[in-house]
Amino acid sequence: MKLRQTAWLTSSLVIVSVLLAACSSSSSSSTSSSTSTSSAPTASGSTGALKTGLKVYVIPKNLGNNYFTTADSANTGGAIAALQTLGESGTETSGTAATPASQIPAIQAAVSKGANVLIVSATDPTALCPTLNSAMQRGITVITYDSVAPACRDMFINQASTAAIGTSEVDLLASELHDTGQIAIVSAAASATNQNAWIGYMKQQLAKYPNMKLVATVYGNDDPTTSTQVTQGLLQQYPNLKGIISPTTVGIAAAAAVLDTDKYRGKVLLTGLGTPDSLKKYVSDGTIKAFELWNPANLGYLAGYAAVEFASEKVNGSQGQTFSAGKLGSYTIGADKTVLLGPPFVFNSSNINNFNF
Repeated sequence: MKLRQTAWLTSSLVIVSVLLAACSSSSSSSTSSSTSTSSAPTASGSTGALKTGLKVYVIPKNLGNNYFTTADSANTGGAIAALQTLGESGTETSGTAATPASQIPAIQAAVSKGANVLIVSATDPTALCPTLNSAMQRGITVITYDSVAPACRDMFINQASTAAIGTSEVDLLASELHDTGQIAIVSAAASATNQNAWIGYMKQQLAKYPNMKLVATVYGNDDPTTSTQVTQGLLQQYPNLKGIISPTTVGIAAAAAVLDTDKYRGKVLLTGLGTPDSLKKYVSDGTIKAFELWNPANLGYLAGYAAVEFASEKVNGSQGQTFSAGKLGSYTIGADKTVLLGPPFVFNSSNINNFNF
């Protein structure tokens, strides 16, 4: 999401707020005419027609995850909506578990079906590389979004500054705890590159708060049941725990449900990355004071535009190149072939009811 405040606050997306049943390995969008054209600026500012009729496969970490449903769906204004706007064929597909073993067969199947472009949220920084590098050698554009595989992609669409996400979550919890107390982290998968990068910055930022102690990091694997169990385990193992950071939409919702009792509400504080619709109840009753995120639909939308720009050879990932992302405006490619969506946004009781996703 381009969390410039204007793009974030003026978005009129209607977002699906329930989990999709993970009973299928793929879902397809409609295909626009391959004879249509659109124009976009190159790095030098000239214009030219983008390729249309590209077969694009959007491959999130796993299906049935509301975050990725929002990021990918045509109905929410996500990646497939962007692809339809540009005249491409967009299909979402993945496994049902957020693991390389589940995701790699979906990538391989997309390649075998004639994919021109893969838009992938990497479940692991290296395990996908043999498959993705093989795809790139065949001329397939590989764009990662949300979570990167640094050695095997053409560009990365980063939802927000890695450092800003990690440090701001610690600062947010510190302000609520008055800079003191035991805290823990409920992460997604232990191999998730974005989670680990954020946690790295969290640990650095904690050095500024010597009276706050990180006692444990546990992994819920972006599974509601597992996330619930590891949160319960934290509370049993650390009876003096004062705060939890969960930088995953699945984890924070599960942790909130565990803490939403008289025993823990307001006594063990929770923050992290979540979606407004999944956490409104907990903000309303005081289980959560504030949390952060970006607009995942805008993240997917930006990834869709960037993918088509790259596949059309309008950009090659060089630092300083610019391109249009339609309704989101113009973006500049940064270092290491990375495009930054924008800073995280803080949700609390004063603004959460203004958002529906």
